[in-house]
Amino acid sequence: MELTDSFYIGYIIKTRGLKGEVQLFFEFDDYEALEMDVLFLEMERKLVPFFVDSLKIHSNRTAYLFLEDVDHIDKAKALVRKKVYLPNNKLPQRNPDDFRIGDLKGFRVYDLTHGELGEIVEVHEYPQQFVAAVAYRGKELMFPLIEDLIVSIDQEGHRLQVNLPEGLVDVYS
Repeated sequence: MELTDSFYIGYIIKTRGLKGEVQLFFEFDDYEALEMDVLFLEMERKLVPFFVDSLKIHSNRTAYLFLEDVDHIDKAKALVRKKVYLPNNKLPQRNPDDFRIGDLKGFRVYDLTHGELGEIVEVHEYPQQFVAAVAYRGKELMFPLIEDLIVSIDQEGHRLQVNLPEGLVDVYS
């Protein structure tokens, strides 16, 4: 399987115990809806399948799992920091009306004062808030995605209109 035939769900954080158990951190939002009977780990730029023996999902975006043929800590250590993928046919279907803040990635940002700023290249999730990173004049302009700054969201046109605080854009100029 190729990377284009799959989608990224997270990575192996660490091992647990001596019997080969590993902890998976989910970067995929709907991790509870994933069907994970087989996982693909990126190893040397290739996707290697691993069958899941047991899986315990936790509410903190992690899961503990045992993989088939990974029965010792030494085998599990080789998997730490490996990216984890699932085949595209296992991508959970979302309701078209289910818009999430992470969906803003790729949107063009327009400020009321400065006009077009650029495209959102990443949406960072912090405990207090989400932060948009925009490619702006060769730099990464960052601003919080909070209700007070967002004027409008055009989902069809992939446009985000904001009213950023005075001086914020000047910091990146």
